[in-house]
Amino acid sequence: MNEKLRFEGLTLTVANVQRSIDFYSGKLGLKVEWSSVPAFAMLRIGAGTIGLLAMAEAQKEGVQEATPEQKRAIHVELSTDDLDGLYEELKARGVEFHQPPHDEPWERSMTAFDPDGYAVEF
Repeated sequence: MNEKLRFEGLTLTVANVQRSIDFYSGKLGLKVEWSSVPAFAMLRIGAGTIGLLAMAEAQKEGVQEATPEQKRAIHVELSTDDLDGLYEELKARGVEFHQPPHDEPWERSMTAFDPDGYAVEF
């Protein structure tokens, strides 16, 4: 069964699609694959995608806004071969980090928050 499935991406509900594009594309460098601002945008990273769906659109389907604590528990995880170099590059682009590069028992990581409060872990 696993050979029949592959991960395509995920979608985040956001308050302002353009503001999220500015963060994910402008600061992190992800490619904008599709833009239907103000309702939706799709970003490409490698073979996967991150959808940015306006909360106003999601609410049409009955979605309720997540609390800040719930958003903080969702981690968009990205990887790199040079965490410390990426940290310096992203700081220079204006990314503010909650946790700078540090060692965990299972990995070396750093965390920023996107404009809606989702954790972006590298």
